[in-house]
Amino acid sequence: MEIKPIFSALMRSKTGPVLVAVQVALSLAILSNALHIVSVRQEVAARPTGIANEEQVFSLDVKVLNPGGHEEQVAAQKAQAAALRALPGIVSVANTNQITLSRSGNYNSVAASREQERSNASPTMYITADSLVKTWGLKVIDGRDFTPQDVLEIDQKTSKEFPRVALITRTTGQKVWPDAPSFVGKKMYYGTGPDAREVTVIGVIDTLQTPSGAMGADGEMSTMVPARFSGTSRTLYTLRAEPGQRDRAMKDAEQAIRKLHNGQVVVRSKTQSEQRVERYRADNALCWMLITVSVLLMVVTASGIVGMASLWVTQRRKQIGVRRALGARKVDILRYFVTENVMITTTGIVGGLLGALALNQLLVSKLELARLPAEYMLVGAAASWALGIAAVYGPAWRAASISPALATRSA
Repeated sequence: MEIKPIFSALMRSKTGPVLVAVQVALSLAILSNALHIVSVRQEVAARPTGIANEEQVFSLDVKVLNPGGHEEQVAAQKAQAAALRALPGIVSVANTNQITLSRSGNYNSVAASREQERSNASPTMYITADSLVKTWGLKVIDGRDFTPQDVLEIDQKTSKEFPRVALITRTTGQKVWPDAPSFVGKKMYYGTGPDAREVTVIGVIDTLQTPSGAMGADGEMSTMVPARFSGTSRTLYTLRAEPGQRDRAMKDAEQAIRKLHNGQVVVRSKTQSEQRVERYRADNALCWMLITVSVLLMVVTASGIVGMASLWVTQRRKQIGVRRALGARKVDILRYFVTENVMITTTGIVGGLLGALALNQLLVSKLELARLPAEYMLVGAAASWALGIAAVYGPAWRAASISPALATRSA
């Protein structure tokens, strides 16, 4: 089939083809970037926190109504932990100041030297008097976990004492000492200047996400120090239950703490799975919104193609009838309309690819989004071609089915 006659026919009536091409271009530009954003967000939401078998882990937030002084608080924390460990179905218990993906946490700047004017990183700091490594199933790739001898009991109201050792994640070590083959034994400083607090790195954890679960490397910038702090009425515990026992263990844990304090306590529990769902609720909502917008755009584009093709079939009934009378087959009429649509769609795709790159450049500069991979544009282009052919097929088939005698008589 000659392309030139089809092109000439399109040039005689430019408005319809131009509008459809613009629709295709806008849909492709938005669709490609939307799919990319959805993919990136889903990858972020699926990242491992470093906690093994998250479905077995839950947290317990305990607030004693009459906490007492330093000695009373320390004794209460130890009694609470002992009561929780004694429960059936509980594998491990550790107190902590924060929970991974909880969206609320403690962050501190760290440096490789006191002489530095600027810090190397701002990781989160987990504080525990027990073993978060054991309770969370963290993977220590170098060095060791804390021992009971490492743990300091500190009254926050009266003491400025600070732990002397720390665990760090691999990502934190690479940020603080980019060229070091090993981080164990190195001195790290919380803060800068003469008042910076020195700790010795005794172990490196493979992965442990921060409470914020930020995108990129910042989401795995974590440190951990061994301490039991008093000075607050609130104590946070993280517990690991036996497989399939989490829900029952949560109820038992709440009851055990209330019984220990004769009801003079407020206890709240939450599973690690719930922490993940709440952390990524906005991301998942964004993904569904983008998917919905993309589908609506494709529907609008398909409707435009169907409407334009149907109008052209009506306007060309006599021309179609004459061609049929001169020997044109149904497949020839069908091929004509499909080819015409492919030409319009291809023009829109070219504009859409340029628009997709421009839109992605804007997103990269304003939102620090990753650059758009070529495969998303190729998928978008293929979807646009397929959509165009599918949308025009119905009107084209009706045109091919027009009887020569009926077309010429009714024209």
